[in-house]
Amino acid sequence: MASIPDVSAFMTAAQPTETKGFIMQQTMVRVKDPIKSLDFYTRVLGMRLLVAKDFPEWRFSVYFVSPRHDPLPESAEARWQHCMTTPGCIELTWNHGSEEQPGRVYNTGNADATGSRDGEPVKGGFGHIGITCPDVYAACERFKALGVEFTKSPNAGGMKGLAFIKDPDGYLVEILPHAYDRATGAMPTQPVDCNGVALDGGEGYKDNSK
Repeated sequence: MASIPDVSAFMTAAQPTETKGFIMQQTMVRVKDPIKSLDFYTRVLGMRLLVAKDFPEWRFSVYFVSPRHDPLPESAEARWQHCMTTPGCIELTWNHGSEEQPGRVYNTGNADATGSRDGEPVKGGFGHIGITCPDVYAACERFKALGVEFTKSPNAGGMKGLAFIKDPDGYLVEILPHAYDRATGAMPTQPVDCNGVALDGGEGYKDNSK
């Protein structure tokens, strides 16, 4: 078994002066159908579209969504500046024409065979994005009512109290509680989840990169 490194020094290290003002502004994922993806990230996950930009000469469009709902500036230039200074956005990139391809188009990084030359699953590095909420079980009841695809309901698997759902392209979204027991890592649980799985049900932990 690999030894677990001591990473405490990275918590106390001083920030390099040159990086002050840097913002973790975006994570980009490619999407097949922008309307389906925007509906998922806004209506299902509660985000807001900040900016949409089309680049017809290069046959792609981008859509920046954010969990923040600050008032948007009126001018396009001001909205772009607002977007670029908003932390934690997701950039949904639509390559024109991808919507015409059958099935899912992009590899999600989780033992996914999409796009592989030999049709075998790829051990990808990308795993998921994460959303925290006040009540995972209530959130998952809503997701189920909206027809969202689950990979793991809160009581399934070895880790109880968290869930995984899929966006329209198959990217995983982890659903976590805002708070949990810091000493044990235990999360708030309920006896039965949205899929009818009992708290003592499910299997052990599985590494989805394999």
